[in-house]
Amino acid sequence: MPLQPDDLRRFLTSVHPYDALDPDALDVLVPQFLIRQYKPGEEVYAAGVQLEGLYLVLSGQVEIRDENGVAVSLLGQRNSFGERGLMRDGTAATTASALDDTTLLLLPTYAFRELIAEHTAARRFFDRSRAARPQKTDLAHSRVESLMARAPLTVPPETPAQEAALLMREEGVSSLCVTNARDLIGIVTIRDISNKVVAGGLDTNTPVSEIMTYEPVTLPPSAIGSDVLHMMVERRIGHVPVTEAGQLVGIVTQTDLTRFQAVSSAELVAAISRARSAEEMAETTARIPQLLAQLVAGGNRHEVTTRLITDIADTVTRRLLALAEEDLGTAPVPWLWLACGSQGRQEQTGVSDQDNCMILDDSASERDMEYFAEMAKFVCDGLDKAGYYYCPGDMMATNPRWLQTVSKWREYFRGWIGTPDPEAQMLASVMFDLRPIGGTKSLYEDLQEETLEAASKNSIFTAHMISNSLKHTPPLGLLRGFATIRSGEHKNTVDLKHNGVVPVVDLARVYALQARLPEVGTRARIEAAIAAGAVSGSGGQDLLDAYDLIAETRLEHQAGLVKRGEKPDNYLAPTTLSDFERSHLRDAFVVVKSMQSAIGHGRGMLS
Repeated sequence: MPLQPDDLRRFLTSVHPYDALDPDALDVLVPQFLIRQYKPGEEVYAAGVQLEGLYLVLSGQVEIRDENGVAVSLLGQRNSFGERGLMRDGTAATTASALDDTTLLLLPTYAFRELIAEHTAARRFFDRSRAARPQKTDLAHSRVESLMARAPLTVPPETPAQEAALLMREEGVSSLCVTNARDLIGIVTIRDISNKVVAGGLDTNTPVSEIMTYEPVTLPPSAIGSDVLHMMVERRIGHVPVTEAGQLVGIVTQTDLTRFQAVSSAELVAAISRARSAEEMAETTARIPQLLAQLVAGGNRHEVTTRLITDIADTVTRRLLALAEEDLGTAPVPWLWLACGSQGRQEQTGVSDQDNCMILDDSASERDMEYFAEMAKFVCDGLDKAGYYYCPGDMMATNPRWLQTVSKWREYFRGWIGTPDPEAQMLASVMFDLRPIGGTKSLYEDLQEETLEAASKNSIFTAHMISNSLKHTPPLGLLRGFATIRSGEHKNTVDLKHNGVVPVVDLARVYALQARLPEVGTRARIEAAIAAGAVSGSGGQDLLDAYDLIAETRLEHQAGLVKRGEKPDNYLAPTTLSDFERSHLRDAFVVVKSMQSAIGHGRGMLS
């Protein structure tokens, strides 16, 4: 029985983004869909052909394979496919085949282009690129949930005024929310106690219900920061409770607004540059999670946020190096401190250990080595105190192996390239992300150039590095879902670091080695690889879009934890995402898997 227009309309209203279209738009769209039926094993289209339009699964299953024949996705009812090619040049990048009796809805190319041109919801859904968002971090562009203090102190209405005052003094706050269960009924401030109890002559056992402000004005978490500011100015108040569905969820004070506007990477860098000890620096670095949440809330792109956060780690390191020389005396020979890992790539988030090493001038004597060993201990211990915990793999300058002369480092790299065993692959992966932080930079410049040239010319080493880059795989399940962690503390989550960001980091590093690119940052490496022809323009752009989505999802997850008063981590439960977000994230993982397949088959690019 043919599908009737009313049935098609009902189906579309159950699929995003069509459910966001108004009735008139659906009236125009419904007649444009064509119905296509396929038998098991029948090909819908092949890689490299011109797409007819956008496909939407009405029933059955469709398998998507990359250009190397590797299955990268299994789609079912309500899943769309083909949009990647349509958003680019109209050419299919993959092959699609029916696994069983399958009915597809085909929206012709012209109709698809009209849809995304005229409807923002559709354009946002189908456009996988992460266009630059406005980089605003002022109150007018920040939601109250990113400003408020969660779990504000509360007391019941019968609490004596003196007891309330003692609690405020002990906790260092200037107000208490008065609640009955979780329902907010009032707010009492230190000013209320001063004016009404002390100056007004009331008994100190007077219950706070008699001096509090009843039914104080509140705002929802979705309000913006300027709403709070305007309310405080207009009503001459310094505290605004935040409620959601009648429940108290937070509070914003004048201090919070001042702190928000004061917290910037520049302000933290300035404070660290004046610090006289690691303990002082720790007081400043403790504010990094708040900075992260603020930067994310302000719409900054992930590479901007991680660059600013890494700048703080660089400043801490340089300050500790300066304090070490003050304590130990001037260094006897030229030296260079380098960061590797996420700090080396300038991609630190709210969760960071330390990875570092030192390169010394070849004139360094055994006695000089003792000096630099003390310097390394001073700096690494200081970094740990400042919140950059010791590297679990001992990849630090305190390890004598990573505190060596230029000649020794040259020997290291030659050995790794010449004999690429598993340890050499791992070490090369870390050490190819080196970035000078403090000292004499010229000690590394020639070494980097020599190493890139030697690595790019050694096909066996490159092949081993490619193999190493495929060890971390995107968390894709067989049936349209995610392959989550099965047990333990992080059960039913995906690791956005090791199975999300790291696979892209590894691919970008291989591209850089193949093309002898000096860039260290992941995004910069992919962009340079596209320009150098180490990866195709279309495949590289897809990988950039996928990386942007995964990296920003990771930061948004960490920022969300910070807002809830929790420590940031990399473990995301897919169930916390909307259908829209899950669809995009899974598509990003599919792109990464496709690029891994391409480089694993010796092509290194995806058309």
